[in-house]
Amino acid sequence: MKITTILGAIVAAILLFFGFIFVLSAGAAALTTQQQTLRLVEGGILLFVGFAIVYVTYAFSRKPTTIVQQLEISGQMKGVAIKCPNCSASVDANRIRIVSGVPYATRPYCGTTFEVTEEPKW
Repeated sequence: MKITTILGAIVAAILLFFGFIFVLSAGAAALTTQQQTLRLVEGGILLFVGFAIVYVTYAFSRKPTTIVQQLEISGQMKGVAIKCPNCSASVDANRIRIVSGVPYATRPYCGTTFEVTEEPKW
């Protein structure tokens, strides 16, 4: 844990504690209306700054999550050209688009759009 996170938590705890004390003490009967208003304002400022420090400390202490996906293949891989089912011409890899998780290829010559599937090996 970083020292800035620890210091931020300590400073925020102190500010929040005194902010609550000031807000609660504003209701004392021995104070004048001006003093009560001043204590409410001071308590509100302390609470605001305390919560701001908590938010900033939390936001900067989080580390971004990195997801790494690995594909393990049990056999040898061999690339095969994709052919259009209508005109039997090869399909350019740049013409393949993913729509709702399914790869679709479009052939500009014949205008056919088809789903790219893997043929069974048996």
